[in-house]
Amino acid sequence: MSARERRDLPAARRVVVKVGSSSISGDSAHKITPLVDALAAAHARGTEVVLVSSGAIATGMPYLLLDERPSDLATQQAAAAVGQNVLIYRYQDALRPFHIVAGQVLLTAGDLENPMHRSNARRAMERLLGLRILPIVNENDTVATHEIRFGDNDRLAALVAQLIGADALVLLSDIECLYTRPPDEPGARPIPHVTYGDDLHGFEFGSVVVNSVGTGGAATKVSAARLAAASGIGVLVTSADLVGEALAGDEIGTWFQPNPEPTAPAATGAVRTAVDTLGG
Repeated sequence: MSARERRDLPAARRVVVKVGSSSISGDSAHKITPLVDALAAAHARGTEVVLVSSGAIATGMPYLLLDERPSDLATQQAAAAVGQNVLIYRYQDALRPFHIVAGQVLLTAGDLENPMHRSNARRAMERLLGLRILPIVNENDTVATHEIRFGDNDRLAALVAQLIGADALVLLSDIECLYTRPPDEPGARPIPHVTYGDDLHGFEFGSVVVNSVGTGGAATKVSAARLAAASGIGVLVTSADLVGEALAGDEIGTWFQPNPEPTAPAATGAVRTAVDTLGG
């Protein structure tokens, strides 16, 4: 059933969960285990779960003896090629006690813009879910270019949720919820709920953040949440440390109410930056 409110998440038929690089790589690599524990609990309830996971480049960096995210495309691609292999191994190792098999799905922006490739991706993921496999999706960084890419995995997660007709999307972050301005600034207030159609121009979500391991930030999550909500998909933005509570329907995070009268999502079109859809 489509998740209209947070409390609907435990009964949702199909949920997409997105986690960022900083939450599951480097010193946070140990957090893969509690993340998988929460996904496995939802899987055991009968929910079809898709994980969109960043982290290939960040995971590969130590193997290339890199202290920070490389700036040149070729080295990013090399780090992704090494890191994706290690990342999937870590996920599968954590899933093994639950007797859940992971299925790797790597996508490019072109895959979701090309009707045939889009259809093939949907068919493959539907089959994986039908077989009770847990698809783990990431951008195919090894072949992606700076000019043609999703830009961030928050947007990729929203497009995947559209692609498979998900009932809910959970975007995991480093903070418990979104704020009216950066949470370390005076006057910042938590945003518990965003009604569909709300104008968010008065809030200061900042720009895309590029740190030593990944890209993203509040602005990308707002943009992705509004994209998914427009298609009738309820979206929760919260901390990766609270993923269990999130999937259990607890009153946490920022909930984006889905469009009550959604239309069929259009093709993805040109890849846009995170701030393109912040308005009402």
